[in-house]
Amino acid sequence: MKNFICCVALLGFGANLLVNSPSTANEFLINSEIAQTIKSEEFIARGTEPFWSVIVTKKGIVYSSPDVQKQTFSYVPPLKAEARPADLVRVYRLQGKGNNVLILKKIDSCSDGMSDREYPYSAIFILGNKVLEGCADKK
Repeated sequence: MKNFICCVALLGFGANLLVNSPSTANEFLINSEIAQTIKSEEFIARGTEPFWSVIVTKKGIVYSSPDVQKQTFSYVPPLKAEARPADLVRVYRLQGKGNNVLILKKIDSCSDGMSDREYPYSAIFILGNKVLEGCADKK
């Protein structure tokens, strides 16, 4: 009987450590937030007439179009709107010659004009003197 009581006491003590262990729950939340932040930085913006796309990842930002040779820019963290949710507006300043900028804004829906697909972001891509408008989605 004493052995049984000791086992129950030890099991209860061990369970209490697991339930009240902040590191396990916090590690999960922190890792989930990091994964979400990394994922939320990956976008595909695209437009029609003319056709173009910009892929944003931590590895780089790539612009492509059937008319132009693919251009790759270094990834830079986006500017965000002051006093607004971080996911509302993102402005990527692309390094290189000219004023190259990608602006993504979360909206109710954006249509590419060619398909029935609705996108959650509008996109404006400025490459030198060229301004392209389209839609974007998280990758």
